[in-house]
Amino acid sequence: MASNPNFLTRLLRPFTTSTSMSLNPQSGAAQSLPENTQNCTVAAGCFWGVEHLFRKNFEGKGLLDARVGYIGGDTNNPSYRAVCSGRTGHAESVQVSYDPTALSYRTLLSFFYQMHDPTTKNRQGMDTGTQYRSAIFYHNEEQKKEAEEVTRKVQEQWWKQGTVTTEVLPAGQWWDAEDYHQLYLDKNPGGYECPAHYVRKFPELK
Repeated sequence: MASNPNFLTRLLRPFTTSTSMSLNPQSGAAQSLPENTQNCTVAAGCFWGVEHLFRKNFEGKGLLDARVGYIGGDTNNPSYRAVCSGRTGHAESVQVSYDPTALSYRTLLSFFYQMHDPTTKNRQGMDTGTQYRSAIFYHNEEQKKEAEEVTRKVQEQWWKQGTVTTEVLPAGQWWDAEDYHQLYLDKNPGGYECPAHYVRKFPELK
């Protein structure tokens, strides 16, 4: 489990205008991925820790790429500052590109429900606001069905003491976050990590 950061560290998360985000929902990295690549797009609070945990647990096991960005809002080309205001409707999110022959969507969703608390509506740890909501953004009907089934089982088997507030929504426009957010915790090992982001030990879903 990540160590508990002080509140000042959270307030000093960097803002910058020195980098620009891609206007293309598919990043340059994603364009070079194999044809059978699929995407899993989730929101679970501060995207730095979410991206870091997915990479740590699945690189070399079917994960091909992981990008942090913004989805679920109604503003074109949102900036980090705008998203943090909560006024754009976007969630800080992670889009995992994976090889479905080596890694399943269900495995990724199960991990998603292990590495954050889905019962705290619009909040993870000290981070509050709709931009920190728990959500799964599905890319097709098969993913929708899988997300709804896993969510139901997670409520029944893993998070029985609370109410799972995770939204299951169609994936709309994806916006890559600014470059300095990508691989943020790899570039800044002592950087902020939400204390709600750690891998919980649950029995396998039935």
